[in-house]
Amino acid sequence: MKAAYLDAPGAPDVLKYADLPTPEPKAGEIRIKVAAASLNPIDTYIRAGVVAMQLPKPFITGSDVAGAIDMVGPGVKRFNVGQRVWGSNQGLLGRQGSCAEFVCASEELFYAAPAGVPDEQAAAGALVGITAHLGLFRCAKLQAGETVFVNGGTGGVGSMVVQMAKAVGAKAITTVGSAEKANVCKSWGVDCVLNYKTDDIPARIKDFTEGKGVNVWYETQREPDFEKMIPLMKPRGRMIVMAGRQSKPIFPVGPFYVKDLSLFGFAMFNATPDEQRVCAEEINRWLADKKLQVPIGKRFKIADAATAHQFLEDNTLKQAGTLIGKIVLTP
Repeated sequence: MKAAYLDAPGAPDVLKYADLPTPEPKAGEIRIKVAAASLNPIDTYIRAGVVAMQLPKPFITGSDVAGAIDMVGPGVKRFNVGQRVWGSNQGLLGRQGSCAEFVCASEELFYAAPAGVPDEQAAAGALVGITAHLGLFRCAKLQAGETVFVNGGTGGVGSMVVQMAKAVGAKAITTVGSAEKANVCKSWGVDCVLNYKTDDIPARIKDFTEGKGVNVWYETQREPDFEKMIPLMKPRGRMIVMAGRQSKPIFPVGPFYVKDLSLFGFAMFNATPDEQRVCAEEINRWLADKKLQVPIGKRFKIADAATAHQFLEDNTLKQAGTLIGKIVLTP
């Protein structure tokens, strides 16, 4: 089979596209004929060696995938050959990735794809959707009528956060960097869309919440500014952090605890398969009901994975601003 892989970490150009042996499913595994994969920042960090993980050699890149099952291993109970599925957690913790013609993976990390939902949508929403759901509902226990703030409303996780908030009857505030991105957020029903280049964000949040603050702050930025965030929180508010591995910000303990605030940090791949399945089942309902749309900003062939990695790094590390939504790769 053809695959995008590396022999050792490095810049995007370490990725090769060539033939590797087609994998055979082991006990409890399914083999998926890949229809679509999607790219996440964690994929670039692993490729670059910034996030150290035990990697098989050669190592196939990519976390997310959707496609049809073409073979099942011994003991598989949840799926049959021919079923369309989607999932994440590939290319992590010693597992081979998704940027190949075929992927073998544990059935417990995959979910039936809803009828009528394209493979690209299912793959693009996998990691970011599960991440958003874990933060909003497992950690923050978001309720209808509450207010959520998230930076980057058209980013991978941010776009999921604002739409999930609206799906359960909460209010959503987000930031964007252009009128085009603002219009995308407004089309999803986001209640308050702010331009981080021109707006006074704290003042606008205070105005929108009538000085009461937000219930849930979902921080997607690599360098959270708790000194600005905490005054904008409602008493007993919940703060989520899931980015910025090297970040060591100042943390104002006094203002934090006198408001009875809570802080949650998590990495999606630490969640158990059962916890992730709860997320996936609700994501499937929202995708089928058109309450959740995964914006796809750029498409590449898996053969061009190196170019896709460079494009994503330009946007995540260099703030190029040329991406709205996710990057999808197809065979």
